[in-house]
Amino acid sequence: MATAKKSNNAARKARIEEMRRAEQARDRRNRILVIGASVVVVAGLVVGGVVLVHSQSGKSDSASDAKGSSGDSGKFVTGSDGVRTWTGKLSRTHVTGTVDYPMHPPVGGNHNPVWLNCNGNVYTKAVKDENAVHALEHGAVWVTYTDKAKKSDVDTLAAKVKQTPYSLMSPYTNQTSPIELSAWGHQLGVTSADDPKVGKFFETYVQGKQTPEPGASCTGGTM
Repeated sequence: MATAKKSNNAARKARIEEMRRAEQARDRRNRILVIGASVVVVAGLVVGGVVLVHSQSGKSDSASDAKGSSGDSGKFVTGSDGVRTWTGKLSRTHVTGTVDYPMHPPVGGNHNPVWLNCNGNVYTKAVKDENAVHALEHGAVWVTYTDKAKKSDVDTLAAKVKQTPYSLMSPYTNQTSPIELSAWGHQLGVTSADDPKVGKFFETYVQGKQTPEPGASCTGGTM
């Protein structure tokens, strides 16, 4: 049994490492493409700016229309393992404003076009929900904690996040438990970093089956 578990963990680590290498290669290609296309883009903006303004006059912007609403419907259902699963719709429209999510921290819904960097990033200040939700869409696990969490637990979780690609961590005030772990459509509240459910949550949901965009970048977003 232990051998099988070690084998599964090794396969999972190898898969994540392969994704990280592919992501780095993709980032390098993207930088080259951006540099090569920048002159063309600027020229196109100058020439087509007036035409674009007129063509969009009187039309609604789908992203702007979605501002304020998460587009979510449904509720949490708690499983025997303590994980809360959102049963219902989780929208995925890109919006530029503040979103009113029905759950805190949010586990999905309309979100900012730019994701929050989630390559083992530990943030010491609160981050924007809208960017963090985009990171969840990419398959990240988001660890949040309140001032009721013990410093030792915060330090333990920070160390784990730093060693785990497709994860991030930040303080959060408006949540029920001292520590919450969130993935797209799933959430777990615990009181201690030593809770065995913490490791299981990471194992299951980092680039898990729930991921809408598996393998999407966790770097090159916003800090």
